[in-house]
Amino acid sequence: MKFKWTLFALLTLFVMSCKSYYEEKAEVITEKHWKLKTLEGKEIMNNSENRDIHFTLSAKENRVNGFSGCNSFFGEFKLEGGKSIRFSNLGSTRMACPDGDFQEQDFLNVFNTVDNYTIVNGVLSLNVGRRAPLAVFDIIGKTKNTKIANRFDTKNTKRKLSN
Repeated sequence: MKFKWTLFALLTLFVMSCKSYYEEKAEVITEKHWKLKTLEGKEIMNNSENRDIHFTLSAKENRVNGFSGCNSFFGEFKLEGGKSIRFSNLGSTRMACPDGDFQEQDFLNVFNTVDNYTIVNGVLSLNVGRRAPLAVFDIIGKTKNTKIANRFDTKNTKRKLSN
């Protein structure tokens, strides 16, 4: 009987350690390219420039960078206990944007409002409280070794940069 309890305890410990390892691996949200899928329940397509609305989180500097439909944005983030996330010191470029269905400011307001996140099967949801997600993102890939897509000069014209 003592052998059975010992075996049961070891087996339980083994199963629990495997579960926490995989859960921890699945929870990493930094160093990835997150493409906007839905905003406040509405499906989002590419913008008029045919660029994905996206962001990335850099763990090393606790920086967020992304593209919000017309402008690039940047700031800082902090991952707190559990699945808590806070964004601060957010800023963006200020290009004149064409009118369209997508309102860039609605997307940027998500980062000022969000206080937690969930991630399931490569889908990231930014939430406030226990409400429906403010924004949902698909994982596109890791950001390590990616090139800067483009920058804007003072005349608001695109120019390519290479590494």
